[in-house]
Amino acid sequence: MSDILLEMKNIQKFFPGVHALDNANIEVRYGEVHALVGENGAGKSTLMKVLNGIYKKDGGQIIYKGEEIELSSPLDAQKRGIGMIHQELNLMPHLTVAENIFIGKEPMAGGVFLDQKKANQAAKELLTSMHLDIEPTRRIKTLTVAKQQMVEIAKALNNNSELFVMDEPTSPLTDTEIEELFRFIRSLRAAGRGIIYISHRLEELWRISDRITVMRDGQYVGTVNTAEVNRQDIISMMVGRVIYEEPKQKSCVSADAPVVLEAKDLVAPNVKNVSFQLRQGEILGFAGLVGAGRTETMRALFGADPRVKGEIFVNGQKVEIHSPSDAVKHGIGYLSEDRKTFGVATGLSVRDNCVMADLPNYRKGPLMNDKMIDAVTTDYIQKISIKTPSLRQLVRNLSGGNQQKIVIAKWLIKRCNVLIFDEPTRGIDVGAKSEIYKLMNKLIEEGKSIIMISSEMPELLRMSDRIVVMSEGAITGELDICNATQTNIMTFATMNM
Repeated sequence: MSDILLEMKNIQKFFPGVHALDNANIEVRYGEVHALVGENGAGKSTLMKVLNGIYKKDGGQIIYKGEEIELSSPLDAQKRGIGMIHQELNLMPHLTVAENIFIGKEPMAGGVFLDQKKANQAAKELLTSMHLDIEPTRRIKTLTVAKQQMVEIAKALNNNSELFVMDEPTSPLTDTEIEELFRFIRSLRAAGRGIIYISHRLEELWRISDRITVMRDGQYVGTVNTAEVNRQDIISMMVGRVIYEEPKQKSCVSADAPVVLEAKDLVAPNVKNVSFQLRQGEILGFAGLVGAGRTETMRALFGADPRVKGEIFVNGQKVEIHSPSDAVKHGIGYLSEDRKTFGVATGLSVRDNCVMADLPNYRKGPLMNDKMIDAVTTDYIQKISIKTPSLRQLVRNLSGGNQQKIVIAKWLIKRCNVLIFDEPTRGIDVGAKSEIYKLMNKLIEEGKSIIMISSEMPELLRMSDRIVVMSEGAITGELDICNATQTNIMTFATMNM
């Protein structure tokens, strides 16, 4: 018997005007965690949608368990034992764990009614076999994201899946939850299941994968044994060039640079008397573990959440900020960690998103001045290298990195001089990260100032001039970049207040 579970050979996929997959390949063995990586737009998701029956391939072969197959729908893939755990989980939050696991395969009493007792018992047995302490009667909406992911996997196991596709499974998880997920992935591997693991977090690959397949521009680049390559090897395969990720050696900001923003004794939910200064031309990093209060601090400063007390100064003048519109009037822009909810309107065009925060300045009587809007949008597309086929392209069709650039363009068009970047590169690939970093440095050269919240240590050490560390809602330390290391950042981040 062959040890190969899946082969996708020379897969082709065309969309109008786009050759999305051009001879794409992947091979997965039984009992293997196989990482699939590439920049945004490399074709990873398209290839997996072909495997899951969402898209019909336009050429090539899918050989599963030694048999060439055609997949017509996700249900067809599911029946063949292919389980997909999407980045956005496909569970029904108002239903119980058991009801989600058995949806479409509900045990019935008398052939008419749902046998709830039988469903709960069967779900309990399945969860116990997975070493999961989850009550089958719990509503999905009451579970952590990590537990919800485990329920998705249980659902796939109930469908007798032998191949699991996991798309960015750790992006919303804490370190503890990631360890829990990895433990379970290893148990699936030990049971002979195959796992395709998609992730932008390259450091994870050496902890969980056996082999790595790299894609670029819809094409297969190569497959390597994880133990035989390093991070730079993979990055070079992904982007076709060397990207250096050296930490910043010293601050680029002088000690007497003017203070453009100051917070004094901010108090808000999960924010305890936080005070800091931001200087002109500075990138001020904010570090801390999940729940440290970094996002809550910035939302309170920006007026997105109410604050109990505290003072805010812009260019030395005390200002009143009680809403985001107040903050924007004082030249402060906020790039949320959840750009699809708070940053861009994905159903609108590039041009509409770019001028969204500054619409009154583009009116021509009762109408919008389309000529002005097109001109300013074109200008910023060129200035910050937004890759889009047209001004009227829907933002949902752009990569994560280009969506992030559109949020930046929105605040630059609004003439904001202070930019708060909350997890600026979350969910985007190394090539797009490099472009965002270059853009941030360009903004600093132009005299802007940036506050950057990041959970990625290399990112903080590469970009920051100073790093403020928070724990349990309070500032526990501040480090000039020349004194900052991962060790002393973590020391401050784990302090109990």
